Amino acid sequence: MKKVIFVALLTAIAALFIFPLALTVTNSFMSEGEITANYAALTGGDDTIADAGISYVKLKWIPELVTLSQYYSVLIQKPQFLFLFWNSALLTLPIIAGQIAVASLAAYAFSQLRFRGREPLFFLYIVTMLMPYQVTLVPNFIIADRLGLMGSYASIIFPGIFGAFGVFLLRQFMLTVPYSYIEAARADGAGHLYIFTRIVLPMCSSGLAALAILLFIDNWNMVEQPLVFLSDPHKQPLSVYLSAIGEGERGLAFAASTLYMLPLVLVALYAERYLVEGIQLTGIKG
Repeated sequence: MKKVIFVALLTAIAALFIFPLALTVTNSFMSEGEITANYAALTGGDDTIADAGISYVKLKWIPELVTLSQYYSVLIQKPQFLFLFWNSALLTLPIIAGQIAVASLAAYAFSQLRFRGREPLFFLYIVTMLMPYQVTLVPNFIIADRLGLMGSYASIIFPGIFGAFGVFLLRQFMLTVPYSYIEAARADGAGHLYIFTRIVLPMCSSGLAALAILLFIDNWNMVEQPLVFLSDPHKQPLSVYLSAIGEGERGLAFAASTLYMLPLVLVALYAERYLVEGIQLTGIKG
């Protein structure tokens, strides 16, 4: 009985999270007129469901007439969508590659090397990881301004590369590497570079994949960084573009949102196993 209740509770929670995603996808196939009629309550329109003077939004799942006009507008008539899509890629991919490279080296040092002050230094990493991004936004802004990086992608990419979360995640993975393997390699005369590239990294492939997925999800959705550091609207990522879609373009917003979240859904589904394993292994050792 408890198992049935637990499964029912998880199903209800999953449905609660899936509901807005499914509604976004189905509404993206509606015409602009139908969407305006359904959401007229948001702007005080007349075509609403009234009850004691209160207006409600019509949440419809099935379009009256399925149309691809919204996708045609996004992909063909408004080329800035694809342009900003590549802006998002130009910001996200360097951060992922850079943080994996830097975090893997730092994690190797924290997990396999013995040096004075290792534990206090790692504690500082944990403290910075616990801080919300808004706390470090001002120092990052001051540094970027003094280095002359304001208005460029480097002002966002460099702070993203040196994030603390990747170090924490990969350290937990590297702590699970059997120390006997490393001792055997050292007995054969192997140095740190050989041990790192040939033993540790291959055994932490799941951790690297999990980190890449989490970094992609986090940075693909960035909003504060480009709003603060990028003044040129042509350099803005797609996440900022979605928030700037006009009131009379709700259908366009649904289509753009569906295309925007498609890479996230595909990455999450394709690498779900690595993501779950990565989250589980972060608590194996301290």
